[in-house]
Amino acid sequence: MGQVLYTTGHSTRSLSTFLDLLIAHGVSAICDVRSQPYSHRNPQFNRESLKDDLARLNIAYVFLGEELGARSSDPTCYEDGKVQYARLATTDTFVRGIERLTKGIRHYQVALLCAEKDPLFCHRAILVCRNLRAHDLSILHILDKEQVETREASEIRLMKLLGMYHDDLFQQSNELLEKAYDLQGQRIAYSTSPEQPRPEFAGKEEIT
Repeated sequence: MGQVLYTTGHSTRSLSTFLDLLIAHGVSAICDVRSQPYSHRNPQFNRESLKDDLARLNIAYVFLGEELGARSSDPTCYEDGKVQYARLATTDTFVRGIERLTKGIRHYQVALLCAEKDPLFCHRAILVCRNLRAHDLSILHILDKEQVETREASEIRLMKLLGMYHDDLFQQSNELLEKAYDLQGQRIAYSTSPEQPRPEFAGKEEIT
């Protein structure tokens, strides 16, 4: 087994609940992949104050929102005002971010941080973790203090969400999985349009 990478979304949690999650899973460094590391509704997760709170627990903080964030500053990554994950993932900036992240994982127990609780609706899973699969990593999404979801389990849930999963494992294929990633990437990617609809879960697939 290789190294472990956690991911988590702060959502609307209290600061104490969020810090308890990190402690429970032995996280020693946060890699913040929010393009805009601020929240009007949840100011406890603003970049500077969060960094200070983490430091008091000896948890390192690094901001990689410029390298691994979902809102690219590169105009070539957009089509009709929407970010194209496939293009973003090939940029030098993104590649450097992945390199920094994988180096950090060698020395710290890292958790990727973004805002969305559910990884299927967040670029940390659909973009960043998708491009980490070639590395010798076990990727675990922290959902709650006692609930984590493996990357493999999240991929099955993704395919079920999109109606692409078959109980017959012989009907599964890497090509189908990549198609699922592409489709969900288009659904959740940042758009410059002020009225971008947010896709919703089919009821039974929603994480509670």
